[in-house]
Amino acid sequence: MIALITGKIVIIEESQVVVDVNGVGYELYCSSNSLDRILVGDDVRFYTYTHVREDQLQLFGFLETFEKQLFHSFIKVNGIGPKMAMQALSGTRPEQIVRWIEEGDVKALMKLPKLGKKKAEQLVLTLKGKLVFAEEAATNLDPIAKEVSSALMNLGYAKEQVDAVLKEMGDLSDTETGVRQGLSILSGGL
Repeated sequence: MIALITGKIVIIEESQVVVDVNGVGYELYCSSNSLDRILVGDDVRFYTYTHVREDQLQLFGFLETFEKQLFHSFIKVNGIGPKMAMQALSGTRPEQIVRWIEEGDVKALMKLPKLGKKKAEQLVLTLKGKLVFAEEAATNLDPIAKEVSSALMNLGYAKEQVDAVLKEMGDLSDTETGVRQGLSILSGGL
């Protein structure tokens, strides 16, 4: 599958762009968050999702990996396809959508394009507590703390637990020691 496209923007339309990569134009569907940040002639790098169906091949492009991760989470929800997910992501910044899901704010989610009450409730039911992406979870941490946070969350610990442990540990000298200390605290010092 196509995971990354780097080239020059040659066309921008309502919900898609065409990126010229060495003379080949790739059509990418994008959220308004991405479209608002680019102009024709810009050199860009899009992280892509390739959607293959029996009768078509579509590419969805994202300027940020965080938005792509959220898109992937959306399309795992029953009844939400790639186009609906992209339209919903166009409603506001991805960070705000994650906040609404984590708070269970169905009314706010219903304001996103193409999401009715049932789909908004389904998003909260399916994704609440599961949208801990390493980049967002550790945005204000030093590099070692970011690595420790990411490692602990990848081992299945909740963001709240990891944040509490990082506060308890204070300054970290290296990642390996930080992960060991974190695991020791999370497992009750065993």
